[in-house]
Amino acid sequence: MSLHHPYNLSLSLLLFLASAAAAVIAADAPGGRGSWQLLQSSIGISAMHMQLLSNDRVVIFDRTDFGRSNISLAAGNCREDPNERVVTRDCSAHSVEYDSATNTFRPLTVQTDVWCSSGSAMPDGRLLQTGGFNDGERRVRSFSPCNASACSGCDWVEYENGLAARRWYSTNHLLPDGRQIIVGGRRQFNYEFYPKNDAAPGVYSLPFLVQTNDPDTENNLYPFVFLNVDGNLFIFANNRAILYNYSSRAVVKSYPAIPGGDSRSYPSTGSAALLPLKLALQPGGDVAAEVLVCGGAPRGSYEKAKVGNFVKGLGTCGRIRVNDPNPVWVMETMPRERVMGDMVMLPDGNVLIVNGAGSGTAGWEYGRDPVLNPVIYRPGNPVGSRFEVQNPTAVPRMYHSAAVLLRDGRVLVGGSNPHVYYNFTGVMFPTDLSLEAFSPAYLDGSFDGVRPAVVSPASGSGVAYGQKFAIRFTVATGAGEVKADDVAVTMVAPPFTTHSFAMNQRLLVLGSEKLRGVAAGSYEVTVSSPGSRNLAPAGYYMVFVVHREIPSTGVWVKLH
Repeated sequence: MSLHHPYNLSLSLLLFLASAAAAVIAADAPGGRGSWQLLQSSIGISAMHMQLLSNDRVVIFDRTDFGRSNISLAAGNCREDPNERVVTRDCSAHSVEYDSATNTFRPLTVQTDVWCSSGSAMPDGRLLQTGGFNDGERRVRSFSPCNASACSGCDWVEYENGLAARRWYSTNHLLPDGRQIIVGGRRQFNYEFYPKNDAAPGVYSLPFLVQTNDPDTENNLYPFVFLNVDGNLFIFANNRAILYNYSSRAVVKSYPAIPGGDSRSYPSTGSAALLPLKLALQPGGDVAAEVLVCGGAPRGSYEKAKVGNFVKGLGTCGRIRVNDPNPVWVMETMPRERVMGDMVMLPDGNVLIVNGAGSGTAGWEYGRDPVLNPVIYRPGNPVGSRFEVQNPTAVPRMYHSAAVLLRDGRVLVGGSNPHVYYNFTGVMFPTDLSLEAFSPAYLDGSFDGVRPAVVSPASGSGVAYGQKFAIRFTVATGAGEVKADDVAVTMVAPPFTTHSFAMNQRLLVLGSEKLRGVAAGSYEVTVSSPGSRNLAPAGYYMVFVVHREIPSTGVWVKLH
């Protein structure tokens, strides 16, 4: 593939940036655990959006109106950009497919502007992606995972006017019936579904988005949306949330505002995650659902950043039980302030908080003080002992960064472009085209003796709802007795990640009934799959065996 390198960093600027990064790393000391690896110094584009697919490839894209990227399309496979005053011909790629198994990538062709768009994986494994800017604002696009021998021919397919309304800065979630719901967006106080059907062909008003809209800054874009265990949607925007029945178009419950009243939504941009859903062996029991919202920016920060006053971000997290009769926010304090952080569910049930800034907000040039140390949040620990600072990266990941979990337990991290165009010189935070992997401490070689390895089912196997099935795994024979209390099985939905929110992210701890030894170092645990589509919509999930808090490499299963 052909790479464009129109820009070069001067030696003096490189030295300046290196010293600045070193100063930030020192400020974040002492370090913690985990390790970083540079995978690619450049994939040709900046990783604004990411989606892991069931073939272990990650679809990555930024936007088509940045100007030319640093990776070329195949010969003759160019696009005309109608958004320019003079129509231009662009033969560079604005999307790539990254193969996490081989650490290679190839260009993809996206024809319309996907800037600040949304998406989710569908039950059949396709990425369904919606909206964007200008010519892309009502587009629907799909990308299907393909096998290694056929991947060179796989590319984006686009559907014109697939959406009923303009969708820019919206949020998607996969529903129990296999459709996606697309919520909100800039000046869109409503939602719609895709695919369309006769019963729900259009746009449906959501007054909550009007109520949470700050006239000057909005502060309710990319709302945090989660499917609750009762089939309703938990929707958080700005500084408060509702439980919403999208079928009857009714608010089921209103939650108190998060203490402090500051915004956690774009452009104040905190992040949020649905904490692990712990399932019983027998379907039908109550399943507790908790949402964690972390970081953001104090009210007024966006306007202040516009005039060069970069206010410290929020250093708190709020945690709420969605189905409590009288829900309240339980507040916790992070090791330091963070805005534009990403929250990634790890296979051991913990949450990685990574990327972002210590002050300012999202938006062009509005972030300062990069936070280089990730933090792991342990939801099962007592309050006051849940956060653990990890070792720092050397790469600031500011506005337009992203992170996703890979099947081997690493976290893929990329992006950072706080500029209107690609800008590599003379700026505080140059456009970054690299990919890194963060390896949590559970991947350290010192744990190989207790690390499980899944033997069966084979990756790609199908599992029905409410089905009991056996997972066979091995552990090194020198690990000692493997006890049932030391083994858990987790199931993780691969999310679509952009702008500090992982859409459709979901981790379930499966109910298990018995563990038996099969041979020396070989074991079998019987688990039950989720009993309903409210708990886990149909589709592909990564299944991990966790032994003494150390996860295996995952296997893909198709829940149907």
